[in-house]
Amino acid sequence: MRCASGQTGGVIAPQFVYLAVVLAFLGTGNYVRETWRGNTQPHRVTWGLWAVEGILAFCVEIQQHVGLASLMTLALGVVPCVVIAASFKNPHAVWKIDRIDIACGAVSVAGLIFWALVNEPTVALVSFVVADFIAALPTLRKSWANPESETVSAFISGVVNCGITLLTLHQITTAAALFPGFILCTDVIITSLILFKIGPRITGHRALS
Repeated sequence: MRCASGQTGGVIAPQFVYLAVVLAFLGTGNYVRETWRGNTQPHRVTWGLWAVEGILAFCVEIQQHVGLASLMTLALGVVPCVVIAASFKNPHAVWKIDRIDIACGAVSVAGLIFWALVNEPTVALVSFVVADFIAALPTLRKSWANPESETVSAFISGVVNCGITLLTLHQITTAAALFPGFILCTDVIITSLILFKIGPRITGHRALS
């Protein structure tokens, strides 16, 4: 589950953000349940960074008086915290972290630091999106190689939630649409990797050829 916020008053009413928040928790609820059971192994690097990014973005939006849409961003920080907590309840819900994952985490943190220090809003937003993408790489790798270790519901709800958020935008601007649009694309890719098992299909085909 992931989404972000922007200006409101677009194709649909801004109150639809409430629906997005509910759907976010419902979709991630199934993910948490499967993690609790040990059927899903969330990548702690990705989900940990998503939690930090969501909380940071929410704090910034409160300062900028974004309004209702900031509730969806708050969910960005809260939901990953719940996922991380659930991963510690079952020893089978642990995904091994390798050096590439650590490198991705370090680069993502560097991007967040740059975002916090830079004074140019557009550059800061781009750096934040890049940090989010790098944070997603470990889960993208895992979804490619081991889709059975993931639960797709959280990412499907992320696609729906980001779609709702984009429809509430009054104007499609870089500041308003870049982050939710990027997250929507990321969740579409992860959803496809899990549902269609693209990685195993391709690597299996290559192994036979």
